[in-house]
Amino acid sequence: MNSESTSSAPAALIPSSVTSNGSAVTASSNVEYRNASATGEIPSYDGDDRARATDFANYFCSYAQLYHQKQMLTDHKRMEAYYDAIMGNADVFRDKVVMDVGTGSGILAVWAAHAGARRVYAVEYTDMANHARRLVEENGVGHVVTVIQGAVEDIDPQSLEGGKEAMECNDGCIDIIISEWMGYFLLRESMLDSLIRARDKFLKKNTGLMFPSHTTMYFAPVMDEEERKTSVKEYTSSMTDWNDFVESTKTMYGVDMGALDSAFQREQKEYYLLSSRWCELRMEQVLAEPCMVKYLDMCTCTLEESRGILRGAPGSSFDFDVVGEDDDTASSSLNPMPARHAVVSGFSGWFTADFKSRTDADGSMAPKISHPTLLSTGPENGYTHWGQQVFHLLSNIPVIRGQTTRIKGELELARNKDNARLYNCRVRFSTTRRRTGEPKAAGTVLMNGPVIETVYQIP
Repeated sequence: MNSESTSSAPAALIPSSVTSNGSAVTASSNVEYRNASATGEIPSYDGDDRARATDFANYFCSYAQLYHQKQMLTDHKRMEAYYDAIMGNADVFRDKVVMDVGTGSGILAVWAAHAGARRVYAVEYTDMANHARRLVEENGVGHVVTVIQGAVEDIDPQSLEGGKEAMECNDGCIDIIISEWMGYFLLRESMLDSLIRARDKFLKKNTGLMFPSHTTMYFAPVMDEEERKTSVKEYTSSMTDWNDFVESTKTMYGVDMGALDSAFQREQKEYYLLSSRWCELRMEQVLAEPCMVKYLDMCTCTLEESRGILRGAPGSSFDFDVVGEDDDTASSSLNPMPARHAVVSGFSGWFTADFKSRTDADGSMAPKISHPTLLSTGPENGYTHWGQQVFHLLSNIPVIRGQTTRIKGELELARNKDNARLYNCRVRFSTTRRRTGEPKAAGTVLMNGPVIETVYQIP
């Protein structure tokens, strides 16, 4: 820590944080059972048997359970978006070859068949594939949908309809790839890697379509004080309980467990205070206009882009104005968000997914989407199973009546070294205050806050 910075990530947590070049450098507790391949990729791509087994135990196994599928299938915002995107654009599915990556129960594959697809390949890694086969047959589309159990990375294009001929022409054999691959704050689970590899391997280069076609990540300061205080209380209670445990163990059994104080504190702080929380926010809890921190075109995004948000990358910086409540304050071009009496409890992240026409230069000949659809996981759209991820501050930021609090900083997002499915998030910012109504650049600065830097995990 230097004189210009206040870090809420204790030194012992730095090995599991995001480095300045954007890489995750988690100290491995058990290298043999890392949920990543030897090259740091997701194990379904190039992992050995041990890495794949670990990946299945930590990630895939839950998707083999119907209760988990049901949670997603009862998310009506999710279901409506995909249904509208597929059935509302039946003209682009008619007589096409479709691949559903991570089909789960198979419902998207069934819809693609209902929309008129000639052939649908439904790819599922887990034994949920058996349920998908039954669902496909019972819904009368078994002659159209073929369920393939395994990693999409392992499929031979020549085994698919038109695959051999397409390879000879250096092109893909799939007209449309559909997938519900998105995780918390979009990137968690790292399934996007599999989708990109499937796209590059199977999709027709100039006429193929991706459903969804584009995704956007958003970030904003929020008021979530009750939950923030609850986390602090739970942390404090946990530490009190530990201290009682140390004393009683020493008194009753003659063993001093105090040598583990710092390790236990670090563990509890990481869990209660330095982990993002799932939340269903209301719009009034969002304190400033959300900013876009990452935009991905599914037809052109790269594996490098899928790995997170690097420091200094486009969109990684933010500059928010939170306007304090004042009877004479009204929304204006200088202050587009309404004034309020609040505290900044932390930041929140969410995403949107578009189903629309291709926008890349190579896709000018691709079929046009006549009925575009938007899926939002933001507070304005109500409940989705993704919710929003909230990163609580260790101490809140008061919003002063008649003043505007400026929060300026940067966001980094990188994969955990020991688990390529999970992410660490670094938020670095400082605050200033000026009188509400004064311009951001030329207003009189009433307060300059220190630089605050916190590293969170997205569990």
